[in-house]
Amino acid sequence: QVQFVESGGGLVQPGGSLRLSCAASGSIFGINFMGWYRQAPGKQRELVAHISRGGSTYYVDSVKGRFTISRDNAQNTVYLQMNSLKTEDTAVYYCNALGRSDPWGQGTQVTVAS
Repeated sequence: QVQFVESGGGLVQPGGSLRLSCAASGSIFGINFMGWYRQAPGKQRELVAHISRGGSTYYVDSVKGRFTISRDNAQNTVYLQMNSLKTEDTAVYYCNALGRSDPWGQGTQVTVAS
């Protein structure tokens, strides 16, 4: 079982940028896919992006071209660079492994507003 702690969220203007970090309590070297999820009030949690052990990436259409996921296996950390933020990106952002049963962290709040 691995625990994840998200950080880096905050309030930002539309068009702004944020960099989210996800620190794992243990090694992520053996985890095939790490992902970032988000959940807005009244909506289902959705997968935003994931990255494989070898660096292959996937993005949901709504963030493609604006977000970049990366991982540092030596530091057991996953990142999400968020550029050109829109109001509809407002949500609590979580990271987790795919295909495992690790617990969810508290997430980090991202608010995009004028």
